[in-house]
Amino acid sequence: MRESSAGQRSAPAAESESGLEASGGSRRWWTIAIFGYIALEGAGLQMRGAVIPALRRTFDAPEWQLGLVAPAGTVGFLLTVMLIGAVAGRFDTKRLLVVGILGTGVGILVMGVAPSFAFFLAALAGRGLMTGVGRGADRPLLSHLYPSQRGRIFGYYDMMWAVGATVGPLLVAAAVTLGDWRLAYYALAAAFVPVVALVLRLPAPDVGGGDDLLDWAELRRLLRRPEVLGMVVGLFLSTGFEGGLFTWLTTYAQGRLPDTLATASLSVLLAAYIPGRFLSGRLSERFGYVRLSIGLVGLTVPAFAYTFFVAEGYGLLVGVFAIGLGLSGFYPTMLAYGTEAAPEHSAPVNAAASVASSAGIAAVPAAMGFVISGSDATQAMRLLGVPLLLLGLVLLTAWYTAGETAETDAA
Repeated sequence: MRESSAGQRSAPAAESESGLEASGGSRRWWTIAIFGYIALEGAGLQMRGAVIPALRRTFDAPEWQLGLVAPAGTVGFLLTVMLIGAVAGRFDTKRLLVVGILGTGVGILVMGVAPSFAFFLAALAGRGLMTGVGRGADRPLLSHLYPSQRGRIFGYYDMMWAVGATVGPLLVAAAVTLGDWRLAYYALAAAFVPVVALVLRLPAPDVGGGDDLLDWAELRRLLRRPEVLGMVVGLFLSTGFEGGLFTWLTTYAQGRLPDTLATASLSVLLAAYIPGRFLSGRLSERFGYVRLSIGLVGLTVPAFAYTFFVAEGYGLLVGVFAIGLGLSGFYPTMLAYGTEAAPEHSAPVNAAASVASSAGIAAVPAAMGFVISGSDATQAMRLLGVPLLLLGLVLLTAWYTAGETAETDAA
């Protein structure tokens, strides 16, 4: 983002200069700080699904109320990430990151001390509000720090999210083993302290011009671009699919696996995100964004069919790992695709992606909660094939229309 509003420059010139000016120690430390934050944020996000059985026991909450855990975490997030994207270039990036990172850590601590389920949901909403500030600023900063390597750095960024997301459910499992799920939230909140300290000590990031200022008319034109629209629809569908898995996989696995493995099943899914996102970051520069995304979904479809229509016992874990390996790279790949279409507006593009993904993560698991209440988890999980197949159709449409031409030019 822009640290000063004076003197707008053309996007290519600004990006070229930012890549030179930001090189060196400051860029490395800002990358470390952002990667540390996103790893902790990923852990906090994925603790939600793993902690649901414990919340049911502690607060005696029915399934339809537990289904509100996912949307409660996105209400505040949506508000602030949209605001940050709309006013990109007008606020100090370091200050936004301090507020977002510190606020996220405090929100996680408050979730751990929640005396009731309603209080837990309110604290989750507040944490989402602060997370929206941090997430609205961190990836756009990386976009300007690494203007010629967006696909790769976004892949690595999401790989670090996957590292934290893998650890999150394991923290819950360890805390439950020790007798209190709240211990997981206390430990995660403490881990935010060194990240906040590092960001406070760092100088303001030097990214030249950063994001160009934009008005509402320009924002509307940006959101109507085919690449951005394709990104938004694709991310809504893919994250809806992922959100259903993140929220209800542990519930689905109960009774099909030993209790310990059922709790850890989400970590098996997320462990696959680590190599998956590393490889997608590397391969995006070779194959291009749309082509790679089609391949990733093509790998996920048979893995999904095997997992929820065929697999039994430990085979479920094999299928879950295969799903994570295939779909893990879709978000960073499509976000890089949308950002490349308008690199001078990386913050609003990032905000559009975050809003789309948050809407998917909130809507699909909540709908699944009602399906589970009316029938069972098996039927709900199988219905996740609908957004997955629609995602494939969206990508094929982009491939056969203007998307492939833009992809060839970008590559």
